[in-house]
Amino acid sequence: MNYRDIDGGKSAFIFELDNVLYPEKDYLYQVYYLFANLLEYTELVDAKQTTDIMVDTYTSLGKDAVFKQVAEAFPIAEKYRDKFENLLITAKLPLKLLLYQNILTLMQEIVVDRKKLFIVTNGHISQQVNKIKQTEWHGLEKYLACYFAEETALKPEPDVLHLLMQDHNLQRRDIMMIENSAIDRLCAEAVGIDHINIDNFL
Repeated sequence: MNYRDIDGGKSAFIFELDNVLYPEKDYLYQVYYLFANLLEYTELVDAKQTTDIMVDTYTSLGKDAVFKQVAEAFPIAEKYRDKFENLLITAKLPLKLLLYQNILTLMQEIVVDRKKLFIVTNGHISQQVNKIKQTEWHGLEKYLACYFAEETALKPEPDVLHLLMQDHNLQRRDIMMIENSAIDRLCAEAVGIDHINIDNFL
C-alpha cells in the first residue's frame, strides 16, 4: 500500500511513534548497549554478555522483563536499576533512529501534497521527546505536530484526538490514523476516524 491508495479527501495523518514510524528496538538496543558498557566500566561485567542477555530477553519475553533477567544473571546490576531507568528516558544514542523507509516515503508524499502530519503517542513524555530529538527526520520535523496522550488521558481514551481536532479545526472525515495496536484502533473508532494498520505499508 502507498500514499496513492489512501482516500484523497484525507487532509491530516496521525502516527504513533514506536513501531509505527521506526522500530522501537532500535532505541532500546542502544540503551541496552549503553547500560552494558556502564556495568563493564564500573563492575567489570562483560558488556557483550550483558547486551546479549538484554536483547535475547526483549525478543523472547518483552521489554518489561529485561532488567529482571540481567539482575538474575548479575546480581550486582540491581544497584544500578535507577541508572538503567534513567537511561531509558534520557539516553544519548550512539546512532540516530531511522524511520521505516516506506513510512519516510509516505510522510514525504503527505507533506508534498500539503497535508498535515501528527504524532500522537501514549509513551512517557520525556522518553518520547528524547526519541523524537534523536530521529533522522530528513527535514520532516518542521511539518510535525506532536501530542502526548499522557497530558490528557492515555489512548484508547479519545481526549487527545478531540484536542488535536479542536486545535487544528479538523473534522473526523479529514483524518487517517496509521496504527499498530488495538489501543489505537479503539481510540480511532471512539472518535469515528478511519485507520490503517502499519503492516499495510511495511
